[in-house]
Amino acid sequence: MLKFDNVSKRYPDAGEVLKNVSFHLHHGEIAFLTGHSGAGKSTLLKLIAVMERCTRGTILLDNENLSSAKQRQIPFLRRKMGFIFQDFKLLKNRTVFDNVALPLVIAGFEHQEISRRVRASLDKVGLLGKEKKFPMALSGGEQQRVGIARAVVNKPPLIIADEPTGNLDPELAAEIMRLFENFQQVGVTVLIASHDISLITQMNHRILTLDHGNLISS
Repeated sequence: MLKFDNVSKRYPDAGEVLKNVSFHLHHGEIAFLTGHSGAGKSTLLKLIAVMERCTRGTILLDNENLSSAKQRQIPFLRRKMGFIFQDFKLLKNRTVFDNVALPLVIAGFEHQEISRRVRASLDKVGLLGKEKKFPMALSGGEQQRVGIARAVVNKPPLIIADEPTGNLDPELAAEIMRLFENFQQVGVTVLIASHDISLITQMNHRILTLDHGNLISS
C-alpha cells in the first residue's frame, strides 16, 4: 500500500535528515511513527504528501511512484490521502459542515453527494447534528473529530495523522485512537506520528522509530 525503499532526504543547510529508510505498510494496517524532536518524522510525512521530494530512493503509494510524480499529478495523488493535524486546521468562519465538505467541493462533487458524504462522515465520528455549529463552539476533542471527518470524507485509502492527540487529555486521546481503529477495520491504512509513547505502547500496532534520520525499529 505504502512502501519506502531506501529513502533519503538531504537539505543543503541541515544535511541528511532521513537516511536509507525502508518500510512497508499494508492495506488496513495502523502504524505509529515516533522518535525524538528532529528525528525526521515531519520530513517523512512531507515526502508522503509530496510537499518535499526525496533525494534518493523510492516511495510507492498503491504502486504509484510519489518520488517521481509530475507536478500536475500531485493534486490527484493527494486525493488518496486524508490529513489530520495536531492544531486541527479548521476554517473558523465556516460551519462544521463546510469544513468537512471542503475536499469534496475541491474535487467537484455534486451538492447532493457532498451532503450525503458529509453527514455519513460526521455520523462515523459521533458529530451528526452539529454540522451547523462553528469550530469555536466545539471542544478540542470535537474539533479533532471534525478534522478526522474531513480527512475521511473523500474515502482515501491512506490517513496520515500528525500528532493528532497532542492537545487532548488522555481520555480524549484514547477515544481518538479508537476512531482510527474503526477506520482500519474497513481497510483504511493509518500512519500516526506521535510523541505519546505511553499511549501508543498500549495499542497493539507496529511502531516505526526514527533516530537522527535512521529507522531503528519497525
